[in-house]
Amino acid sequence: MLGRRWVRDGLGRYVAAQLGDPAAVLVADDTGFEKSGLCSAGVQRQYTGTAGKITNCQIGVFLAYAVPGGARALIDRALYVPRSWTADRERCASAGIPEDTRFATKPQLAQAMIGRAAAAGIPFAWFTADEVYGDNGPLRTWLEETGISYVLAVSCDHHVPAGAGRRIRADKLAAKIPPSGWQRVSCGPGSKGDRVYDWALVGAGPASNLLIRRSITSGELAFYRCWAPGGAALAELVRVAGTRWAVEECFAAAKNETALDHYQVRRHTAWYRHITLAMCAHAWLAVTAAASQSPPAQACGGGPGEKGGRPPVDNDPPQRRAPVTALAPAAMTAA
Repeated sequence: MLGRRWVRDGLGRYVAAQLGDPAAVLVADDTGFEKSGLCSAGVQRQYTGTAGKITNCQIGVFLAYAVPGGARALIDRALYVPRSWTADRERCASAGIPEDTRFATKPQLAQAMIGRAAAAGIPFAWFTADEVYGDNGPLRTWLEETGISYVLAVSCDHHVPAGAGRRIRADKLAAKIPPSGWQRVSCGPGSKGDRVYDWALVGAGPASNLLIRRSITSGELAFYRCWAPGGAALAELVRVAGTRWAVEECFAAAKNETALDHYQVRRHTAWYRHITLAMCAHAWLAVTAAASQSPPAQACGGGPGEKGGRPPVDNDPPQRRAPVTALAPAAMTAA
């Protein structure tokens, strides 16, 4: 166990030394590894976005490191061990799962990884993740208490403060935003050009905002809970929101190029050894690619949704745009 932790920590130091940037974003997400048997550590029938359905699989939670310019690499990982396993100590022992392993949710596993990155001095400015993590109140509270700024996707029924002790659903709040409250901004280049959406920012408490993304073609909405003690302009929050998809690109590259999901091991320690070595190989490829390219324009990745689109109305670079003041929920109620 000490050996794989040493390699994990060395991987983080290597990525920080080669790609480290104070503006970097930590990104958490999980991915599935489909299995046919019942003996692989942590395996059970559960939902995985990898397959898009409930299937027999293992789930790994990962932490990616993404820097402005497009370089990104996986720096930490944890095997999700369901309650069906932690409640059966004999089954855990047969798969080599340590006796002191207790059930931990995916957000709890992500929190531990963020804590390790911060303790190791890896430079970063933000944390982002999808709704599984954004809808988790204890994780958001821990991030705020630790002083880590975040942009986290949340569900449409997520409630935010609306003044006078009231709370309102994110989608209901979005419906109250006037046309002047939206700004068209790109969240980064995609395969067919810039990924352009309409965005609105609504105050949701001290240092907290609700960021709303609207498709310019379908009108589909997405929501992000944001917290930054020093404040942040709309363009910066959009950059971080777009960076979330860097982890998906890491999964695709690591599975295709370094065999992240190509293994037949069953025991707990063997899973960690294989996954960690595949991550090391992927990190080396990422560092090598970054070193061989001239610095590109600032990029933050894009989501799997809308492709391309019209260019932003404001053609000035993001750093020259004036900060956008968040709309107050009370003003939304009166709109």
